[in-house]
Amino acid sequence: MRPHRLRSVLISVCVTSAVALSGAVPAAAQSPDAPPRTVAGAHSLSVLTDLFAERLLVADKVAAAKYGTSTPIDDPVREKAILDDVAARAVGLGLDPDAVTAVFRDQIEANKLVQRGLYARWDAHPEERPTERPDLVKEVRPVLDRITTQVLTALADTEPLRAGASCGPRLRLAAIRSTYTHHLDLLHAEGLVRALPSVCGERS
Repeated sequence: MRPHRLRSVLISVCVTSAVALSGAVPAAAQSPDAPPRTVAGAHSLSVLTDLFAERLLVADKVAAAKYGTSTPIDDPVREKAILDDVAARAVGLGLDPDAVTAVFRDQIEANKLVQRGLYARWDAHPEERPTERPDLVKEVRPVLDRITTQVLTALADTEPLRAGASCGPRLRLAAIRSTYTHHLDLLHAEGLVRALPSVCGERS
């Protein structure tokens, strides 16, 4: 089976499964190459999953900046600073700081999953290694900081939906949409899955 056809089949299967769980518009009425249409509400969570996907794509630049240097993928000091910052900002937004910290911890782990996958890919295929080294401080972190602010806003905006019993199915459907929209490959799609567990709390 050709790669583009396989991708369409996988999307169709995933969408059909998500529809059964979430009450979305029937997949049979759509082309397998078109993003799934959903009932009102599911789109709200795609604001979050789109930001998660965008953050995961920035992981490519983070990995390119670190690969072949002494800078490790794990950076506990930087990670703690991020988590402390979002916890403090969550209070100002009326959000549970522990819940917000859990969401961002998942984002960090998802980002590291992608970085490790890219390292393995570049080790195995030297011809695919990045030819430029982005500046982490000047080029990459401002983008991540901007996404952090947007995620905090989206968490506040979607709080009622995330507290609902249908959050888990709707979140998975939103993730499928974001995977399609951002053209995520398998590695980044795995990262997106890793980014989701804390969004709905125990219901996810």
